[in-house]
Amino acid sequence: MKPTHLIAAAVGVALSATAAFADEWNMPVPYSDSVFHTQNIYKFAEDVEKSTDGKLTIKVHSAGSLFKHPEIKNAVRSGQVPVGEFLLSRLSNENPVFSVDTLPFLATSYDAAEKLWNVSRPKIEALLDQQGLKVLYAVPWPPQGLYTKKDVNELADLKGLSFRAYNAGTEMLADKAGMAPTQVEAPDVPQAFATGRVDAMITSPSTGVSSKSWDFVTNYYDTQAWLPKNIVVVNKKSFRRLDKDVQEAVLAAAARAEKRGWEMSKAETSAKTKTLEEHGVKVSKPSPLLAEELNAIGQAMAAEWLKEAGKDGLEILRDFKG
Repeated sequence: MKPTHLIAAAVGVALSATAAFADEWNMPVPYSDSVFHTQNIYKFAEDVEKSTDGKLTIKVHSAGSLFKHPEIKNAVRSGQVPVGEFLLSRLSNENPVFSVDTLPFLATSYDAAEKLWNVSRPKIEALLDQQGLKVLYAVPWPPQGLYTKKDVNELADLKGLSFRAYNAGTEMLADKAGMAPTQVEAPDVPQAFATGRVDAMITSPSTGVSSKSWDFVTNYYDTQAWLPKNIVVVNKKSFRRLDKDVQEAVLAAAARAEKRGWEMSKAETSAKTKTLEEHGVKVSKPSPLLAEELNAIGQAMAAEWLKEAGKDGLEILRDFKG
């Protein structure tokens, strides 16, 4: 029989070898576990661990617990963490191409949003590649709709209203619609409506439900103004350190996560819109006139966006409309 100390040494070597071939990645995400984006990421992490036979595990840190939302992209870029998720349009100050999915009334359905992602992805990947980041996948939020305290049949019905704005794009939209933009963060929406600071807003059915919008609005117009996306990126150096088979497994899991995430987003839209109706909010499509007028605003905003986005933006819109 072998001496006990030799057996222990052999076991130690085996465990060390196993550890050497196994990686654990910390993954910061900005949203809570109840949000479908986060739930999809947990499934992605499970898929990666299973398909790599445990060679790579991903530990998800939700609700900004590891890095706050504005910090996540640079944390991945600097290698503080190998992978992370954030709202793509948050990078619009770096390059307007990152905000193409928030151009109002450009892509007004899931099919259109998917086409826009397909034609813009190569440009977005190239820009992030320059920063040492590799795109894994992207998933949209539910489409943005118009919430009001009264019936709205045409743009004139919105003029003079105080409109909740939360970025430069929504401020510009309000200005062009003749409304008064008022900066209000999501947690403050109910109070802003209750105190009369805000009369209207554009946001998703998800936010409409989480803010209990039925307490302060009567109408929800399913304008599907835009479908902003969350994106998951990995640090290129971290990715290259993985064995080839593990790299391929991660990319395959990412493709499955993207497909699953889009379906989850559609289900979220349907469920939350139904919740709005169940609580007495009148849900309807915008009138043909209102839709036409809003579309004209969207075209004007796209033209201004193009001045900044240049050749890349022109090629994206050409391919999208082609």
